[in-house]
Amino acid sequence: MIEMINATGRRKSSVARVYLKKGEGKIEVNGKDYKEYFPQIHVQISITAPLETVEVANIYDIKVNVIGGGFKGQAEAVRMGISRALVMLNEDFRKPLKSRKFLTRDAREVERKKYGKPKARKSFQFSKR
Repeated sequence: MIEMINATGRRKSSVARVYLKKGEGKIEVNGKDYKEYFPQIHVQISITAPLETVEVANIYDIKVNVIGGGFKGQAEAVRMGISRALVMLNEDFRKPLKSRKFLTRDAREVERKKYGKPKARKSFQFSKR
């Protein structure tokens, strides 16, 4: 019997700490049900995707603390954290999760704004004369 497995997922500026334990399939994000925390259906699907991939949807309770970023970055951080926790639980889950790219850290971050420019790369209009 497992006590509790914890894993970390990151995406953009979001960090999700995921705690997985035996239960009846409740997913709680920052003290709320995940459907309440992420009202968009496509985001809810992305969170439960790793559980459906390895067919363990109603076996584990998941508790998540997530900070930083917007809802999409947070959702993808949660998805990665859940995937990592499942791999810690059972190494056989690695192959299906890896093939769906749930274990890959998407390292794209916002590029910083540079001085003398209005945005990171955009320049002001050039005038020769």
